[in-house]
Amino acid sequence: MRGTGAMRRVLFPPPWALEGYKYDALARKLPFYRADCALDVGCGTGRSLVGLAPHVPDSCAVIGLDVFDSRVILGNAPTLARRNGRLAGVDVTPVAGDAARLPVASDSQDVITACRVLHDLPAADAEHTLDEALRVCTPDGRLGVLELPITPDDAPASPEVYWRERVAEAGFTIETVERFDRKRRDDRYVLIVATP
Repeated sequence: MRGTGAMRRVLFPPPWALEGYKYDALARKLPFYRADCALDVGCGTGRSLVGLAPHVPDSCAVIGLDVFDSRVILGNAPTLARRNGRLAGVDVTPVAGDAARLPVASDSQDVITACRVLHDLPAADAEHTLDEALRVCTPDGRLGVLELPITPDDAPASPEVYWRERVAEAGFTIETVERFDRKRRDDRYVLIVATP
């Protein structure tokens, strides 16, 4: 039965502690208030969905996209993303898929978020993911990127410059670039908001 207890700890409560300040900062810059559809790319177990939930109106249909590979995140599954979103007050439709080839219709998403996922992808896949985000974003929609201050080893630019350039190269117009540095070394983020 010890294995059952370990799995229970993974599934309930969520296998992470939410630090809401970064999701609040991102959500305040995104038009959730008028969004009919939103897509969270790389939602995993639902951490970003939970963080964004207080800002998402009930009328907004939310898709949580991930590869849902439990080898990447222990317990990572569509049911866990749905459950964690529901507990936070947002109805999530989990979709298993590749961020570099979004299984979503063109011009269909009013808000697209990519929280702490792009740095985990090979550079070419991160670029394809941003290209795909542009494809699925409505003409008056917004892309919100919340990224760790990490770049590929050969990138000569700072994380703010690197990620801003990747987003702009995909065809977005940059609205906001901010860096959050907290006291803890592992609590630093780059926030980018862009329009198509």
